[in-house]
Amino acid sequence: MLSYVQRMKMGSLKPGATYIYERHNGTVYAREFGEDPKTRVPVGWDYDPKNPTFNPVMTPSQQELNEHNEWIKIRVEAKTNPALQAAVERVKMLYKLSKEKYE
Repeated sequence: MLSYVQRMKMGSLKPGATYIYERHNGTVYAREFGEDPKTRVPVGWDYDPKNPTFNPVMTPSQQELNEHNEWIKIRVEAKTNPALQAAVERVKMLYKLSKEKYE
């Protein structure tokens, strides 16, 4: 089965620029034409449905977005899971207490 590029981070591309795309060890990188290869940044990766634990190289903004989405899923699930709701409430209280301590 062929793999495919799962995600592309197109929002950071410069209008009118020409990009070179390179693939190495399952990660797709982009750099502007004529730039030093050391300036390349990861923009995607190969996805293998037979290996769901594959952990691609992600930019910090992608990691932050994934973490944010996970918290949304936790809060939605907590609406029907009393133990999870209690844990979320404890996290909120800890956050408020630590915020007050440093203000």
